[in-house]
Amino acid sequence: MGPRLLIIGASGFVGSRWARAAANDFEVFAGSRKPADQERSVAIDITNPQSVRAAFDAVRPEFVTHLAALSDIDRCERERELAEQINFFGALNVARECARTGARLLYTSTDAVFDGTKHIYYEHDSPTPLNWYGETKARAEKAIAELLPAATIVRLSLVLGLGIVPGGNSYLEKVIGNLQAGNQIVSPTFEFRNPIDVGTLCEFLLELTKRSDATGIFHCGASDKMSRYDLACAIARQLGRDPALIVAQTEPVPGRAPRGQDDFLVTDRLRQFCSTPVPSCQQVIERAVDAVA
Repeated sequence: MGPRLLIIGASGFVGSRWARAAANDFEVFAGSRKPADQERSVAIDITNPQSVRAAFDAVRPEFVTHLAALSDIDRCERERELAEQINFFGALNVARECARTGARLLYTSTDAVFDGTKHIYYEHDSPTPLNWYGETKARAEKAIAELLPAATIVRLSLVLGLGIVPGGNSYLEKVIGNLQAGNQIVSPTFEFRNPIDVGTLCEFLLELTKRSDATGIFHCGASDKMSRYDLACAIARQLGRDPALIVAQTEPVPGRAPRGQDDFLVTDRLRQFCSTPVPSCQQVIERAVDAVA
């Protein structure tokens, strides 16, 4: 058995894939609010400090990956107190237990800490969140960095892929479901992202977790960027579906939380620490879709 790794948010599509990818190198414990009835699953409610402490005492992890979050941007805007409890205070509760026990933390954050007006973002750029989701994640980043200077913070733009268990809530799963149903998918032409497929992301997470010197913030994404419209069209073509179902959205939708228009995350620092090649957007799409077949 390798060192003990506690994955918080292990029931999500990234968490379930990361748990499988890490199993050869770590003794993986899957932490979630409603854990599966299986060995090395542990209940943890990150909004409850006592629950977090109990999980840490039960597992005694040497490494922790914190993936759990309320990531629905519009819901975060509507339910600010809940978003703050999960995304900020929840992350703080986990970081405090890592500080108490000496566990090394890898925390996943988001490109939403930026407003997208700069068009290109490095790790040292100051956060400028446009929405409450980005605000809660930026505050969590700051608190973790202050409490755990050796922590690893990985900012992600958009993760493409499916979880181990079908019926999840990933972007790719939504696109596939709509295409199969013949539904139109309205996608903005003015929002640009550099996505990463979940398989390659797990390779990066494995390398960063193994390196004790991989501290601070890392940007993880493709080497280039695409608009959400072009991305959806490319996914449709890769699936052999009709891209005419993708409808161009040229203006922001009134009433929705604001989004950054161009949050391109530069991955130079990731390349310095990891041997896994940074893929292009097309490679990301091919890998994500090929994993579905």
